[in-house]
Parts: sequence; structure tokens; C-alpha cells
Amino acid sequence: MRKTLLLAAVAAMALGAGPALAKKQLVIVVKGLDNPFFEAIHQGCEKWNKENASSEYECFYTGPASTSDEAGEAQIVQDMLSKADTVAMAISPSNAPLIAQTIKSANPTIPIMTVDADLSKEDAGLRKTYLGTDNYLMGKKIGEYIKKGKPNGGTICTIEGNPAADNILRRAQGMRDALSGKEGLAALAGEGGWTEVAGCPVFTNDDGAKGVQAMTDILAANPKLDAFGIMGGWPLFGAPQPYRDLFGPLKDRIASNDFVIGAADTIGDEIAIARDGLVTALVGQRPFEMGYKAPSVMIDLIEGKAVADPVFTGLDECTKDTVDTCIQK
Repeated sequence: MRKTLLLAAVAAMALGAGPALAKKQLVIVVKGLDNPFFEAIHQGCEKWNKENASSEYECFYTGPASTSDEAGEAQIVQDMLSKADTVAMAISPSNAPLIAQTIKSANPTIPIMTVDADLSKEDAGLRKTYLGTDNYLMGKKIGEYIKKGKPNGGTICTIEGNPAADNILRRAQGMRDALSGKEGLAALAGEGGWTEVAGCPVFTNDDGAKGVQAMTDILAANPKLDAFGIMGGWPLFGAPQPYRDLFGPLKDRIASNDFVIGAADTIGDEIAIARDGLVTALVGQRPFEMGYKAPSVMIDLIEGKAVADPVFTGLDECTKDTVDTCIQK
């Protein structure tokens, strides 16, 4: 009898302890789980969990399987906002207007922030802050490297990702402003000596292989093209061998700055590609830092503390000559 009562008491304690053990979820929703850039954010999130194992909060990382699944990301945002244990959310919008509409429809009472990619200026009021890269500055630095290589200008093609991704659009604008010396031009038509060729910009939906194929087609149609401005590292880290196959024959032109390639990011095979002289310069983000900082920022928002808007993470600039020292440790 005593044994039965003891077992019952233990069971009751276990049942009572169950809900108390459940942690409050600090949710990070990324564009897609198939992108190594976002896996770096994941690793930052996991490091925070490891260092804060006793916290009442837990960093929870999720997103659609494919970066191209815009509707899938919006559905995940909606689903996670409906969960009682979601107490804050950081979103990397693939399609900024769609995510903005999803937030409006859900009308959440919890703090919402963006990470890596932001909402449009018109919708910025839907989130408390943006944590990530200064995307305009990133694009401007890419443009500066291209301009340094070809100071007299030339013809260029811009490789972009999703046409509704605010972060990529800001990078492209920064690059155009740097090349032209003017602000706000939607396309380059001789300003600063630079002209964007027909068919550009090319939107790849973050697909590396599609990006390399697009650049192959652009080069075939424009054999005297002077430069590529690649606003995300997808062709380099997503399809490194096809990228090498395409630009290997142009290695001498790249080395002499007869042909210039400025590209975003420093992940995956990108550093090795830079070391081999197949890109002029990389301007890299710090996704691990984004994932590591996001939970702390979300907690500050929950607690009503003052949080800067935006919260910028830094940039790493890499060329063939600096690849061994350019990445922040």
C-alpha cells in the first residue's frame, strides 16, 4: 500500500513538473533551411542555448525546407505566432510584403523583430528592431571594390535574389550609388561610366545553380562585359564547381582587373574561390553573430528594455591577398 501511494505521489510530481519544465520559445524563422548562411544563424542560436541552459527561455530555429518557398515561410510565421509558448519572434523575410501582411493578419501581442533581412520602410512599424547587416553599406562596399578595379566604368550585370527581398534590394541600391556617384537610381545607364546590360538585374531566387546559368547566358550575350555585382553569395557557395568552371578561363582577366566581380558573403566555398583568384572581392556578413545575439535582443524586448533600431552586425572584406585574415574570429 505504501509503495502504491509512493508511486502515485511520484507520478503526480512528474505530471506537475511537466509544464514547469517547458521553456518559453524565442523563435527565429529564416527564409529556408537549405542555405548554409542560415545554418550559421542556427549555430549561433544553439550556442546561446548551450550558454543559457538554465534560462527560462529557449532559442528555437525554424523555416521552410527551401529558400524559394515564400508561402511556406509565411505559414510557419503564422503557425508559430499561434503557439502559446512563443514569446518573441525574429524573422528573416524572404518576401517582405507577404511577411508584413502575415504579421498584420495575426496581430501579435508578442515582440516581433527582423533578422538578416528587414521589412520595407513602410512596414517597419510592425517590428521592434532589425538585427543584422547594414545592407546598403554592404552593397556600397561591393560597388567600391568594382569601381576601384574599373575606375573608368564599363558594362555590368547585377545578380540579385528574390525581387521582393528588401535586404537584397538595398544592397543593389548601395552598389549603384557607389558606382554612379548618385543616389536612388533604379538602373545604371552611363552614370559614373557604368551601364547595366539588357536582361539585368537577374533574379535567381537564391538558387546558386540558376545564378551561374544566368551569368553564363549574360556572358554569352555580352562577351565584352566588364563586371558582375553579385548581391548574395548563392552562385559561389551554392554551385561552387559550376562557378569555377565558368570563371576559371577568366582568371587572368580577373587578376588584371580587366574583368571585375564583387560578391556578397564569405561562407562555404567562397573563401577558397577568393584564394584562387576567381572573385575580385567578397563583402561578408556575420550570420553566426546574428543567431547568437537574436535571443538576447528578444529578451530585452520582452522585458521592455530600450533596444536600438537597427542593431547592426559588422562586415568582413576579403580579397585574394587577405583571405587568411579577413574573417572576424
